[in-house]
Amino acid sequence: MKHLVQTAILSTLISLTAACQAEPDAGKAAANNATAADSVTVENAYARAVPPGQPNSAAFLTLVNTSDTDHSLKAAASPVAATVELHTHTNNNGVMEMRQVPQIDVPAKGRTELKPGGFHIMLIGLKQDMKAGEKAVLTLTFEDGSTTTVDAPIQDINVGH
Repeated sequence: MKHLVQTAILSTLISLTAACQAEPDAGKAAANNATAADSVTVENAYARAVPPGQPNSAAFLTLVNTSDTDHSLKAAASPVAATVELHTHTNNNGVMEMRQVPQIDVPAKGRTELKPGGFHIMLIGLKQDMKAGEKAVLTLTFEDGSTTTVDAPIQDINVGH
């Protein structure tokens, strides 16, 4: 009987020790399994209102990376446009030119602003009018395949694009 009690106590102590050791590892595993979409938040999203019949528009926002790892926006999609591309403007001998980019980087603990005249999301082949006061839904895809969805208010802006 004494041997049975000692075995039960020993089993309990081993179980408690294993449980205490598993908790920190579980926390590390959860942190290591965080996706880019978990680490990158979106601020100040909006899309540009355009007159009816215009074929294209653009969306702008700020990406904020709260993690210690660099991330990158690889793609975007929206039901308001047939095609959605990541773009930037470059100065080519004094002429500003828009071009597609393969990704938009967001540094660890940093911010990347998508704004008129810089990085932006092109909405090409609009499927609906882009009227001020409405919203455009954007789905952002990061380098690890994780996604986040954003409601971008459609606004009148007086900046050329």
